[in-house]
Amino acid sequence: MSRPKIKSKNDVQEGSCFKSIPVSSGRESYVPQVTPDRHQATVRKMKDKLNIATWNIRTLLQKVKLENIKQEMKRMKLNILGLSKVRWKGAGKITSGGHEIIYSGGTENEKGVGIIVDQTVTKAIKGYWALSDRVLLVKIAGKPVDFNIIQVYAPTANSNDEDLDKFYNELDTAKTQCKSQDPLIIMGDFNAKVGTEKVDDIVGKHGLGIRNERGEKLIEWCQTNNIIVGNTWFQQPPRRKWTWKSPGDETRNQIDYMMISKRYRNALLLAKTYPSADCYSDHVPVVGKFKLKLRKNSKLFTNIKFDLAILKTNQTIREKYQISVQNKFEALGDAEEVEQQWENFISYRGDPKSKKKAKQKWMTEEILNLMEERRCAKGNKEKYEQIHKKVQEKAICQKRTGSMRNAKR
Repeated sequence: MSRPKIKSKNDVQEGSCFKSIPVSSGRESYVPQVTPDRHQATVRKMKDKLNIATWNIRTLLQKVKLENIKQEMKRMKLNILGLSKVRWKGAGKITSGGHEIIYSGGTENEKGVGIIVDQTVTKAIKGYWALSDRVLLVKIAGKPVDFNIIQVYAPTANSNDEDLDKFYNELDTAKTQCKSQDPLIIMGDFNAKVGTEKVDDIVGKHGLGIRNERGEKLIEWCQTNNIIVGNTWFQQPPRRKWTWKSPGDETRNQIDYMMISKRYRNALLLAKTYPSADCYSDHVPVVGKFKLKLRKNSKLFTNIKFDLAILKTNQTIREKYQISVQNKFEALGDAEEVEQQWENFISYRGDPKSKKKAKQKWMTEEILNLMEERRCAKGNKEKYEQIHKKVQEKAICQKRTGSMRNAKR
């Protein structure tokens, strides 16, 4: 498939695949990063090192989970964290406490992927493409070249071959949006075991376990696309290799991977897991240290590349785009509702006593400390579960108290 042609914001006509942030639902084309203030659209100079990780977190439905993950990002000094199994519906981005979360989900609270970036990276984001609830592509301004990150969540072993083929087709489609001369990082939960047997310059000998059929398919895809499985090339003890453990901790496997285009393999300086990290998941994060430099992104709008002809040739993407457009119009509501909202807005503006209500901050230092205590108790299952229960109870109580206070105002 040929790479999409360049189209600027002014070249794209109404009804095209060009979308502006935020995105509420559906699969979207690349979305340009819009910065409200030109003077803020710069990225400070930093060392040519980025810490990038991927983690299957099981769910991000509970708000306490997001705060937990942000705390772990800070502790591990991560700049970018890819997430598998987010379970959020739709696609778009949100900001939370200095972090930006870009996500891509389906119509149900299952599967889903996302990428969280810190303030250092936020202003370097050029755009993203929420392709499906299993594949998300983010483009980042780099120096001397931009780089791309694809976060994935592959079908589990219980899924059929059709689902697996669909996943790899989506991965192929995402890869076509990236320039061949730009670094490409692909990471996430592949639900595959590549094992310890070296395969050319694609798979190293420092993997874990015995290769399975899904692992063979992943290796075949990597060979075709000149991608190396990064965390199999660094000698580490077994505890720094496994990424998932079974219930009861009877089995530990390596099924999550940090991969990079072969041309830029030297940009990956180190890759290993952090078994001490905790967000109440049966997976642990794979962390890679990369020699990559961010570029100052001073443009208010960024020209985005996308193949508009794909709507004619790819029925699946065309149908998803049509559904997305339909959802946008349905979200507008009927005329009476819009008129009522406008009247309420005028009434609010005319009331000199009206004040903007501050958002209730329900996350407390006590809850954060309990999360850290739970992390330190990972070796003691009984104690770990007891502390986790306390975290949930405190969070529910705090949010309920905050809701009652807001209702009295």
